[in-house]
Amino acid sequence: MVIASVSDTLVERSVMLRVYGGTHSLDERALVAAFSMGSERSFEQDPKYALRLLVDIAIKALSPAVNDPTTAVQALDQIEDLLLRLGSRRLEIGGLRDRAGALRLVLPYPTWDDFLALAFDEIRHFGATSVQVMRRMNAVVADVSRAVPEERRPALEFWDTRLKAIIARSFTDDEERLAASKQDRQGLGSTREVDVAIR
Repeated sequence: MVIASVSDTLVERSVMLRVYGGTHSLDERALVAAFSMGSERSFEQDPKYALRLLVDIAIKALSPAVNDPTTAVQALDQIEDLLLRLGSRRLEIGGLRDRAGALRLVLPYPTWDDFLALAFDEIRHFGATSVQVMRRMNAVVADVSRAVPEERRPALEFWDTRLKAIIARSFTDDEERLAASKQDRQGLGSTREVDVAIR
C-alpha cells in the first residue's frame, strides 16, 4: 500500500509505502527507486496542482488588499474547464490488480469530491460577499452538473446547497441575495434564470 500521495512533501522518516503478506524481505532501495521524486510539483504528475494554482489566484484576488473579483471570475472560467475535463475521466484508479485480478497495489489518488472541494471551498469562503463571484460559482456548478455523468452529480448538488447557504448568510438585503443567487458565466454580465436550462 502506497502511503505517500503525489505531491506530498517527504521529510526524514516519512513512510512511503507498506508491504503486506510478503513471504521474503524486499530490497528497500528497489522500492524507493520505483518512486519519482523531485523538488517541485508538476502538472504532468499532479492533477490537483493546476487547480491549486487557479484557486490561489482567485483567493488572492479576493483579499481585501487586492479586491479584484473579476480576476477571481476569470480563474473560475479556467477551473470550470478543468472540472469539465476531469468529470468525463475515470478517476477511480487507486487499486491496481495483476492479470489474475488480485489486488496488488493500493495508492492514494484524488476523488471527484476531492477535486470539487479544492475547486470551490476556499473561493466560496473568500468570495462569500461578492455578488459577481457567487453568480459565477452558481454557473460553474450548474454547467458542470449538466455535462458530467449522472454518478458525479450528487457531489455538485452538495456544492449547490453550500453556495445557497453561504449566500443566505452573507447577503441580508433581499435584492442582493437574489442577485447573488443567479447563474452568470461572466459574474456580472448576462444573467441566467436558475430554473432555465440552456439547450
